[in-house]
Amino acid sequence: MKKIFALGILSATILTSCGPNKELLAAQEELKETKDLLNSTTVKLNSCLSDKAVAEASLVALKEQLKDLRKTNDALFSSTKEMTVLTTKGAENLEKTLESLKERDLKISRLQDAVNKKDSVTLAIVSSLKKSVGIDDPDIEINVEKGVVFISISDKLLFKSGSYIVTDRAKSVLEKVAMVINDKPDFEAMIEGHTDSKSYANGVLVDNWDLSVKRSTSIIRELQKMGVNPAQLIAAGRSSYVPLADNDTAENRAKNRRTRVVVMPKIDQFYDMIEKEMKQLTGE
Repeated sequence: MKKIFALGILSATILTSCGPNKELLAAQEELKETKDLLNSTTVKLNSCLSDKAVAEASLVALKEQLKDLRKTNDALFSSTKEMTVLTTKGAENLEKTLESLKERDLKISRLQDAVNKKDSVTLAIVSSLKKSVGIDDPDIEINVEKGVVFISISDKLLFKSGSYIVTDRAKSVLEKVAMVINDKPDFEAMIEGHTDSKSYANGVLVDNWDLSVKRSTSIIRELQKMGVNPAQLIAAGRSSYVPLADNDTAENRAKNRRTRVVVMPKIDQFYDMIEKEMKQLTGE
């Protein structure tokens, strides 16, 4: 009987101890699940916080880009306005430039016409001289150099050796030259004396310079007697310093002894006209 009672007490004790162990295990299991859930939630929260930080940084960057784009847009808009103004001004300037070029072309054309007219008159003088002189003589040459008419007359037609007295034979040639000069009152004629290189001295004439100038003035006086306006005449002497040939033979020295009549527009008038036109071209 005592044994049965003790066994009952032991069984009751065992049964009583098994109930709380199950609850504890269940509670521990629930706690573990709760911890796992908390850990998982914490990981997700950290991930979300990280994503949020990235998103906020991206937002700031996008705002800065938007700000820059607005500035660029404003600058482009302003530049477009300025370009429109510049284009308008450019068109106006281009038009003014074209007008200026037209004016310059007109003035250049007028200058060219003046030069052409001078050249035409020059050729007419050459033709007139050749017809009026009417002498096929190698001692008389008529040509044009750089728009100027040159009549070169050998000294053997004009003077005796070592003399500055004009010969009678020369006067017939000079009369025809005088006719041409008188026919062109707006032209000048420079009488240019040349000698050879042989030294010369006679009386008041010291050297070839004196002789070349004296021969020039002698011809000028003859032309003045023939009715040429003295205001159109220029006396010049070149001595022996502009030879046509070496002064090594009698034939060459004869070539170098000559007088040139240079028929040309009045230089001051012609260059005054050129200067005025050039000032107009440059806007001075």
